[in-house]
Amino acid sequence: MSLTALKGKKTKKKVLRARARTGLAGIPVDKGFNAVKDYFHLQVDKKDCVSQVKTWVKKNFPQPAKYILANPEYHFSMTHHAATAFWYNNDLYKNNDADGNTAKEFLNNLFDKMIPLIEKGKVIYEEKQKANNIVSISPAVKLMRKINNTIMQELLDLEDKWIDGDDATINIYDRFKYHGLTNTAISHVKPMIEGWLLDYEDAYYKRCEQAVEGYSHLKKSTLNHRIKVCKAMLEDLERIRSATKATRNVKVKRPKSVDKQVAKVQYKKEDNDFKIVSINPIQIPTKTRLYAFNTKSKMVIEYVTESVNGFEISGSTIKNFSKGSSRTICLRKPLDFLPIVLQKTPKQIDAAWQTLKTKTKVPNGRINKDTILLRVLDKWK
Repeated sequence: MSLTALKGKKTKKKVLRARARTGLAGIPVDKGFNAVKDYFHLQVDKKDCVSQVKTWVKKNFPQPAKYILANPEYHFSMTHHAATAFWYNNDLYKNNDADGNTAKEFLNNLFDKMIPLIEKGKVIYEEKQKANNIVSISPAVKLMRKINNTIMQELLDLEDKWIDGDDATINIYDRFKYHGLTNTAISHVKPMIEGWLLDYEDAYYKRCEQAVEGYSHLKKSTLNHRIKVCKAMLEDLERIRSATKATRNVKVKRPKSVDKQVAKVQYKKEDNDFKIVSINPIQIPTKTRLYAFNTKSKMVIEYVTESVNGFEISGSTIKNFSKGSSRTICLRKPLDFLPIVLQKTPKQIDAAWQTLKTKTKVPNGRINKDTILLRVLDKWK
């Protein structure tokens, strides 16, 4: 065969298959706790790990066991917890003192892991009991079921691949979108990833003897890979939180109907001394300029709004007026100035306003029984 032919021939890529696990039957019980723990890491399936831990829980927490066991199964699948449970379930500690101190440390760690699950599981247990008595299921329970059946299961599958020696990763941002999960699921998923990250960092940086022992079978490069994957997943969870906030529907408050806005307005309908009559206050909402006159204080008021919705009225108060553009002034000769307000344009009114000698102030928006509503204008005038 020619060299060219040899180069053109493709070689079939060799597929590495995970080695079948020996299971519980091959546990080296005569070699001490550390050997049993290492064996669980490499040779025992997750379902057997879960079974060992649940058996231990029933023995050591006879009363609250139902609450602990109501938690999702990923709480019971850690191999070093399963090895510890197996060691004490079968009373192996009585006849083997070689790794006694290590076994006791892991036992204390197992207790520390299970005790917080009592309160968490109690909520889940009671929700399940309620679900058995009623037809409808609460949104919280539905969400929890969805999380456990989707993203949590995928994270457990990732953990299985890691145990089998696969440097697998997961794009948790895409998986959240695929399953239709939002930031409400983050609080359920995040603790699991944070727990992984803490264990792997403790082992990588040698901050915890138990973690170093528990992951002694892993290369440092493998630990570093898993640390990076965990950090990337936590960063994606924060991106999901931010994205949910950005796309959250904002409730827009609908303005009250005009008749409801003016239902409680107090104003003066007519004044014979100044020979002026109020407009109906129903004309004020949505307008952009209002002129009013207080017959008692002789203050003329000009309200201006820059709001696209115009004025609104709440009780007897004008809303949405601009304090920078609105103004009020005391009139020494109301009978001379009021006709200008009633008949002229805003520019002509402003020109006449500038000739007044009294001080211009900012109005407070209040209308009362002494207020005549002179005139309203819309934004096109």
